[in-house]
Amino acid sequence: MERNSRRAGGPGHDALQRVRQEGRWWWLQARHTHRIWRWALLAAVVLFLALILLRRPLADWFWDEPRIQQLLEQGDRALLAGRLSAADGSGAREYFQAALALDGDRSQAREGLARTGAAALRWGAEALARDDLGSAAEALALARQLQVPQPASEALARQLRDRQAAGAGLDVLLGQARQALAAGRLDDTPEDALPLLQRVLELRPVDVAALEAREDALSDLLLRARTASERGDVQQAARLVRRAREYDPGHADLPASQEALSRALESRARQAARELQRGRLDAALAQLQPALDAAGEDPAVALQRGRLAAALLKQGQRLAADYRFDEAAARLDDAQRLQGASRELTAARQQVERARLARQSQRGSGVRPGASTKQLGRLLEQLGEAEARGQLIAPPGASAYDALREAQSLAPDDRRVVAAAKRLLPASRHCFEDALRQNRVEAAGGCLQAWQTLAPTDPGLGVARNRLALRWVAIGSERLGSGDVGFAARAALQARQLQPTLAELPAFEARVLQAGGLPR
Repeated sequence: MERNSRRAGGPGHDALQRVRQEGRWWWLQARHTHRIWRWALLAAVVLFLALILLRRPLADWFWDEPRIQQLLEQGDRALLAGRLSAADGSGAREYFQAALALDGDRSQAREGLARTGAAALRWGAEALARDDLGSAAEALALARQLQVPQPASEALARQLRDRQAAGAGLDVLLGQARQALAAGRLDDTPEDALPLLQRVLELRPVDVAALEAREDALSDLLLRARTASERGDVQQAARLVRRAREYDPGHADLPASQEALSRALESRARQAARELQRGRLDAALAQLQPALDAAGEDPAVALQRGRLAAALLKQGQRLAADYRFDEAAARLDDAQRLQGASRELTAARQQVERARLARQSQRGSGVRPGASTKQLGRLLEQLGEAEARGQLIAPPGASAYDALREAQSLAPDDRRVVAAAKRLLPASRHCFEDALRQNRVEAAGGCLQAWQTLAPTDPGLGVARNRLALRWVAIGSERLGSGDVGFAARAALQARQLQPTLAELPAFEARVLQAGGLPR
């Protein structure tokens, strides 16, 4: 009967069915919950990876976007108020340029600069209409700086020149210039031939008589430059060549005059090298100084300048080791006049000062002069211990390099000191390469300083300075793109100190200047 009751759907059968249904529901619910957690975990992982990959664009959007928009709005307000440019940075041009420096693809900034240039042209025309020639010239200069279409700027420039020429008495000026040329007065005062002719040509650029007179005056000027080069007066020759290039960069006599000047500079550099090889530093300095004043960037002159500066530093250290401190200071002053302030010069001055203080201490305590030998021994011990620890360049003050510098100030010719310098030279080069490879430009600069001190005439130093300057520019450009204007400005200064003639430097400095990181 019990079996029949279950078949018939009795109470026991219903209870069994409920248990079965509830168990299946619990299993389905647990399975559904497991799926939800699995998908939630996957979504969390994807979100985490997206935040890591997109942190730079998100940061730029949150921080740079409001700043750029603010600069654009300030530029619009300045343009509406008529402040096209201002030295304190509150002009429309400065605001739009700052926005463009932060985002080079921002079309609103470029459009703002174009509107500013168009406004400058309108202001120039209005100033010309009311006969305010000075304001018209300033507006024209601003429009050209903002690269307005050339036909529009040239039209305003022609009107301005015609207006200026009408009241300038140009025929009188041309007559005075011819008289000065006949008397041989070319370029010493504003009343000489070339300055007068320049004033005429600024207002009448196609005046044939003025152009012919300037051609004759420049030929005479460059003849004087070649004569000065032949007699070794490189300063006078360089001044005359420079002035001629300012008047007419394409004059036919310029190449020959520049070649004559280059030969005179090379002759000076060779004579300085011979005197330096003989150890006659004063004679070398007397030969090289005029060439430096004339054209310090000339390769032959610059090479001898570096060698002579290194020799002067070394002699200053030797004089200090012999307790001739006044002579040592004079030698360091000569080195500074040659190459300016440098880390090597600072280190040498510190060594001389330490030697002076040590000498004063010896005299005050009654210690014999022979105590310097003990001091040298202690320094060599410190050097060896630092080498054993692997502290060749760093940390400052406790490295083998620092101990070596002090030892060189006491006994630069001691065979143990010379041997230590030869051991540390490869380490300084490896240190530079490792730091540069890791983009640690500050550390690379310290290693380069050690390298220069250990081998000041090493031919590889020029290439190393160029590489480090390039790396400063590359990293500074990247940081400027992310809005770090302060670091970019420091990078520009470091690169200029290392390699002033670096080809990539002017464009980078212009970007930093637009962003407000360098003084105008």
